[in-house]
Amino acid sequence: MRRPVRVLIVDDSALMRQMLSAILSSDPRIEVVDTAADPLIAREKIKTLNPDVVTLDVEMPRMNGLDFLAKIMTLRPTPVIMISSLTAEGTDASLRALELGAVDVVGKPTGFINEGMENLRHEIIEKILAAACSHVQSTGRSGHTVRHPRLEHGLGSDRVIAIGASTGGVPAIASILEAMPANAPPILIVQHMPEAFTQRFASRLDNLCDITIREGRDRQIIQSGHAYIAPGGRMMSLKGDMTLQINDSEKVNGFRPSVDVLFDSIAKVVGAKAIGVLLTGMGDDGARGLLRMRQSGAVTFGQDQASSIVYGMPRAAIQLGAVCQQLPIQKMAGAIVGLCRVQGVDASNVFNEPVT
Repeated sequence: MRRPVRVLIVDDSALMRQMLSAILSSDPRIEVVDTAADPLIAREKIKTLNPDVVTLDVEMPRMNGLDFLAKIMTLRPTPVIMISSLTAEGTDASLRALELGAVDVVGKPTGFINEGMENLRHEIIEKILAAACSHVQSTGRSGHTVRHPRLEHGLGSDRVIAIGASTGGVPAIASILEAMPANAPPILIVQHMPEAFTQRFASRLDNLCDITIREGRDRQIIQSGHAYIAPGGRMMSLKGDMTLQINDSEKVNGFRPSVDVLFDSIAKVVGAKAIGVLLTGMGDDGARGLLRMRQSGAVTFGQDQASSIVYGMPRAAIQLGAVCQQLPIQKMAGAIVGLCRVQGVDASNVFNEPVT
């Protein structure tokens, strides 16, 4: 944006409002236009100030943050960054906020609040700037999820599906997994999110889907009908014996887990039998890995701009020639299952040229 990003801070803690204001105002790219102590005050300020981004606490008087977020995303879609504790309850609330349309979440520090917030300075600023570039949409997915019936015996049994996502990925991943048949090929997922979130994310999805969804474990054998989410803060890849490798290797592209690391391993181990999917997210993690999957003969999909919250990662992949087909998120599951239903399909016979 050519002008500073205009931010409204909503938090019932005067100290938190003060600290967030100081952190954000220290960056010339950001302007704090006002603060509000509860959602009812914030509602009026959103109408009059029309901020680019809203930061929103979860626990507040008169109306909790999730209820307020739902109203924002229904009536006046605006980029929202949730400020939430990383307790079990706070993590569930944060995941629900992401499902409702929040762009991202910042975990409130424990212990000495001043020092903790200072340590989060860079993360908070970067997430605000990313949110200002996001394309938020009205709450919820239209219609009911179409759950695909079980694959005929043997179809898709030699496939492996790899999915990468970042900002905006929580509802996008959910829309794919909810539609998967109970005997879908193994699905390996990297979603950039904090350590405390991935186990709860897997558990929430497991309750919604026909397939079994778990946080990935080291040396775990991958199976049909299962999806494996990379643990937050750890790297996940696939080994030649079809087991997961989870370790603490160095960050790649600034991330651990990294989509590129997962995709690279899939290209080497599975090759032309793989299906690669790169979803909404800031930056370019996964773009080069998707290209290597494409070069190994895999079918590769990228989420389209209209349905992406942040069209960064898919755009980077398209610019590299890594994407066979670009699709709206609503059609992604159908395309994946369709490939699995064709015995012995070769990517080169389905897609002649990568998307440009």
